[in-house]
Amino acid sequence: MEDAFIRHIELLGYEKRFFPSQHYVYMFLVKWNDLSEKLVYRRFTEIYEFHKALKEMFPIESGDINMEKRIIPHLPAPKWFDGQRSTQNRQGTLAEYCSTLVNLPHKISRCLHVVNFFKVRPDDTNPVTDSQIKKPEVFLLPQDAKKNPTDITGPIVLQTYRAVADYEKSSKSEMALKTGDMVDVVEKSESGWWFCQLKNKRGWVPAAYLEPMDGPDESEEQEPNYTGEQYIVQKSYTAVEEDELTLKEGDTIEVIHKLLDGWWVIRKDETTGYYPSTYLQKAGAVNTAVKSELRNRSAPPRRSTIQNAKSIHKQSRKQISQETYRRNSKKYIQSRRNRKENFQNKANVITETNEREENKPKAQPAVPPRPSKDLILNRCTESTRRKIL
Repeated sequence: MEDAFIRHIELLGYEKRFFPSQHYVYMFLVKWNDLSEKLVYRRFTEIYEFHKALKEMFPIESGDINMEKRIIPHLPAPKWFDGQRSTQNRQGTLAEYCSTLVNLPHKISRCLHVVNFFKVRPDDTNPVTDSQIKKPEVFLLPQDAKKNPTDITGPIVLQTYRAVADYEKSSKSEMALKTGDMVDVVEKSESGWWFCQLKNKRGWVPAAYLEPMDGPDESEEQEPNYTGEQYIVQKSYTAVEEDELTLKEGDTIEVIHKLLDGWWVIRKDETTGYYPSTYLQKAGAVNTAVKSELRNRSAPPRRSTIQNAKSIHKQSRKQISQETYRRNSKKYIQSRRNRKENFQNKANVITETNEREENKPKAQPAVPPRPSKDLILNRCTESTRRKIL
């Protein structure tokens, strides 16, 4: 059996905790070689002690012998008092440190010291927070924080969602749910799989099994964009439901409605239907390891296919019918054709006008009248006057 190693470490943000005293912990999503994903919490003092031990284990790679041979990244020492500002400002450096760490030679990135430090601990799965009067404050790192590491949101109270039906997990990275379970959503992926936590459990859950507490979730779905965004099918799929589409790898389609459950409404010519978002890639986008990994995961279930789904809201979840999608798509396609035809007609008129102007006989310059004999004798030179005499 292959030894465990880390494929990727993603810094999600940090938590401000109040038990046993106020302190800060960083949240890391650790992705392992068995495709499992675990959430771990570490204080910066722990991370720095880990870093110092790693340097002692590899003195050449840490630059202790020759600085030119250093490949282990730098990490600033903790301050005498680490407050919220220093915790926040350090996130960019820490995210870059983790990214460099997992890409070091295998003797370093896959050594037991690294593997054991990021393994899940009992306090990761069962943090001592339930007895607290004050709930920890969560500060998440935005998606574009790499451009501006200091642009951190917070504090963030994680959104609480309710399970509308029982869900049995199918892999280690997922989390099982019972109807009525209240979960905090840590990350919403457009794939339709959301990373959630429920007391001492954490894992991925299909978004279709969750509903917000304050009302139906259609408000979080953006309006359809009938102009359409061009995408390329990266993985074939055979339709199971009547309103889904069957497509082959390499097909070009247009996405007209991105829904949170990971099933997007797409348009192929004049046909519309649902298709798993994880199997699509925007035209011109670069294929990455993360995208390839998501495609290996099965498509999440759709809300319409969940049996015994019970909502606590009187107002039902709004859905647009496929007939509405098709009708509006046809209107847009026809208007686009009309604009194209009008443009071509204008171009043809301009071309014909230019051709007619080119074919017209060019006007000849007027020939001036021949001067009279008296005019020549009075105004011309002697040599000219001799010619008419």
